[in-house]
Amino acid sequence: MTATIHHDPQARLFYCDIENRRSVIEYELADAVMSITHTRVPPELEGRGIAGQLTRFALETAKNQQWKVRPVCSYAVVYMRRHPEYADLLA
Repeated sequence: MTATIHHDPQARLFYCDIENRRSVIEYELADAVMSITHTRVPPELEGRGIAGQLTRFALETAKNQQWKVRPVCSYAVVYMRRHPEYADLLA
């Protein structure tokens, strides 16, 4: 399943709505460093790869904006460890 992901820079989040449920990545941005603080997927949507799609979208956005990334939430830490192609983004 491929989710349609949106970026709301004012609210500092990436999100997608599936089956009337919202999954999100929240972040903070300071000095061109995006700190990923929370990744949330409703329990009924877990196991579908949604968190991974959100994280990839967030990291690609950071790359396009020339931001560095500080993974704070545990999911983002593990994702970046498993995907060394994003290592150059680490703050």
